[in-house]
Amino acid sequence: MNINGLLYISHAALPYLIQSALTSDRKVTDLINISSVSGRKPSAGQAVYSLTKSGVAAFTEALRQETAGLNVRVAVLEPGAVGTELGNHLREDVREQLSNILSHIEVLEAEDIAETIEFIVTRPRRVAVNEILVRPTDQAM
Repeated sequence: MNINGLLYISHAALPYLIQSALTSDRKVTDLINISSVSGRKPSAGQAVYSLTKSGVAAFTEALRQETAGLNVRVAVLEPGAVGTELGNHLREDVREQLSNILSHIEVLEAEDIAETIEFIVTRPRRVAVNEILVRPTDQAM
């Protein structure tokens, strides 16, 4: 799902992003993919998730290179621990391990991610933010 959805959406959106970059007042468009800190720092029990998130980052960088010169900025956002329902989809042992790790930190909120995305897309046309890793202040891993 992490990879297939990304491929389908990127394929569908790219022609419109290129056209919009040519015709809009801003003369630039943005495509932002969401990965995870797990794509950089895999953990036991999250092998497949880490694999797919590493793939998101690699795909994003390749797509960034392919769209260079078309005024389509491509970025990957790699959040650390965010307060979402993701933990509900993990095996019980992994959920317990994650809960123990996160019990001592203040996780990121959805608004933190939204503000980071807003930062990326509001840069002047000449500025492309290609990659942002954002973690809770107290998250060690």
